[in-house]
This record gives sequence, C-alpha cells and structure tokens, in this order.
Amino acid sequence: MSLCVGVTGGIASGKSSVARAFAEHGIPWVDADDLAREVVKPGEPALEEIAARFGPRVLDDDGRLNRGALREIVFADADERRWLESVTHPRIRERLEKRLAEMTAGPAPYHLLVSPLLFESGQDALVDRRLVIDVPEAQQIARTAARDGVDEAQARAIVAAQMPRRERLALADDILDNGGDFAALTQRVAELDRDYRQLCRQLNR
Repeated sequence: MSLCVGVTGGIASGKSSVARAFAEHGIPWVDADDLAREVVKPGEPALEEIAARFGPRVLDDDGRLNRGALREIVFADADERRWLESVTHPRIRERLEKRLAEMTAGPAPYHLLVSPLLFESGQDALVDRRLVIDVPEAQQIARTAARDGVDEAQARAIVAAQMPRRERLALADDILDNGGDFAALTQRVAELDRDYRQLCRQLNR
C-alpha cells in the first residue's frame, strides 16, 4: 500500500519547493496547479466555457488563457470565482485521480498530492495524511507580490480569498513551518520523510 500525503498551504507558502525536497528522497508527486493549467489549454472545453463567459479579455493574442486578467476578475468577485471552480475543479479531479492511481501502483512507499485548494476543493478526501506548509501572512503577501508582479493590494486580496490560516492549520495532520531558510526546510522534509516511511511500514505489516 502506497500512502498518499496531501501537501497544501496558502499562496507563496513554498509548496513546490517542499515537493522538490521530497523528490530528493525518491518521492513522486502530482501538482493540482499543473493539472489546472492543463485543463485550460487551447482546445480544452474548460477554456471554451471561460472565453464564452468573460469574452476576449481573458485570452491573449494566441488564444491562450490570460491568467492575470482572469485572476483580476475572479478575485474581485466571489460568485465568478465559484463559477470558475465549478468549471475547472471536476476536470482537475478526474486527472488527479488517474495520476494518483498510477503512483499508488508504483514503487515509492508514499507519494504527494500538492494542491493549494486541498481542503476547499474536497481533494483531501483523496489523501491519507494532510501536510500544511505554513508561513506568516505578511511573508505570503510579500512573496506573492514579488513572484507574480502584482501590487500589495492584489496580493492581499488573493491571500484573503483563501482559507484562513487558522482553519488550514486546524485541519493538518502535520505542519511544516517554511518561514525560515532552505536548509531548515530540507531538514524538516527529511524528518517527515522518515516519519512517513515508518508509517508505511506499520500499515504494510
């Protein structure tokens, strides 16, 4: 039996860095964000629905999704965000379940489902443990503004639209504090890797 660990956290908490650190221990992962980009590629039904609702302002000159323009719309209007999620989440989940089944059948003792909306989307039902990556909100806002090229107000709006930090932490089986440097992150990942391997051995006795 291969254990599935759900990895989540607010925007700019370092989920991808954590996944890559686990990969150094031979652990595979699937990232829901990668699949979210797949389902809105040109030719995909979800992109056609999005373009029909919001018009050409959410497409670039090549007919690809203008993620920045769409983000401005949905983070300013909760109803539009819910509509977008109703279009994309079922398609993301279908692909997630396929990828997770492939990893369950693989050689690794456990694998990761990395998802910013693990709890909000109900994807936590697909995992056996829930690892929350935690950083202070001020650090989240600064990282988001720097990484995505948005102003502080938009970065705050993105953070505010997500599940509150306290609620997310309350749902965690494990917590990784990523407010420090990369060395601290890799040390914590090594500790968690030992814990998860031990848990897998216990489950497979």
